[in-house]
Amino acid sequence: MATVLLVSDLAALRQELTNTLASPELEIEEAESGPEAIERVKEGGVDVVVVDLQVASMGAMAITMELRNLESYGGAEPVAVLMLLDRRPDVFLARRSGVEGFVVKPLDPLRVRRAVRALLEGQGYEDDSLRPATVRAGDAN
Repeated sequence: MATVLLVSDLAALRQELTNTLASPELEIEEAESGPEAIERVKEGGVDVVVVDLQVASMGAMAITMELRNLESYGGAEPVAVLMLLDRRPDVFLARRSGVEGFVVKPLDPLRVRRAVRALLEGQGYEDDSLRPATVRAGDAN
């Protein structure tokens, strides 16, 4: 059974994610703050961390970078991170922090489940649902 840690200071978002991800194959845990999430990951056994971009005490960028720092010297086992972004321009921040995947809000349950499944399988996931279409001069409409 895989363990997914949901990190947000919003109880409603944690509940929405729990409802989205609930299955016999997943154990869902919750953390309300960055420090709480980091301590839980240091205990071991977490397979994926799903973290909201903005968490009151420590945002997703700081949480992810701290996890990567801990992993670099053996302070924690490597863990895949899925970041929940507020808007498409936040993709740059997600990529710079070292996450394995991101989903742009508003959250679509199918995309969230697909993203978590991809991370559990050792793959990455980039939400392209809000990516603007590329238009080139001379392209036929």
